[in-house]
Amino acid sequence: MALTLQRTDVDEIFRRYYRPLCLYALHYLRSPENAEDVVQDCLADFLEGMGVGREVADVKAYLYMMVRNRCIDALKRDSRIDHEHTADEFEESIAEEDYEEASVIEARMWTAIDSLPEKCREVFLMSKRDGLKYEEIAEELDISVNTVKNQVSKALKTLKGACHKVYMFFFG
Repeated sequence: MALTLQRTDVDEIFRRYYRPLCLYALHYLRSPENAEDVVQDCLADFLEGMGVGREVADVKAYLYMMVRNRCIDALKRDSRIDHEHTADEFEESIAEEDYEEASVIEARMWTAIDSLPEKCREVFLMSKRDGLKYEEIAEELDISVNTVKNQVSKALKTLKGACHKVYMFFFG
């Protein structure tokens, strides 16, 4: 039985899997651009296959395996690993379930960060991602140091709540 792929299905697959798959690919490739390229190619191939009637019982497992194999192929192509090795030989060095789980959690965290109000997110990322001091952020954004402190505090409280929800989702 062929599955008719609707636009909403494509949107849902992309929304649900794109970011976690990119983070998963990043563990292999160490380059955000290469990770995104691999994931985009995999999603395009997967959706094309679904459009011509390919049936997949477990979409998540299929996509993760597809990305994993494409990452290993990319590493082989770039001569970062010995071409004589097979994907099975990487099982001991790479705990797949750990990377899958970590990529999902990390994607949820970035989704929480993305949901912060714009100024709050900007201040938070400048502080935590870019490592700028509160004074530097205040000067660059032309706001007070107290405003920076308040925005970072607000972001941390929001993210702490989001982390708790992620924790409860997995272990609650």
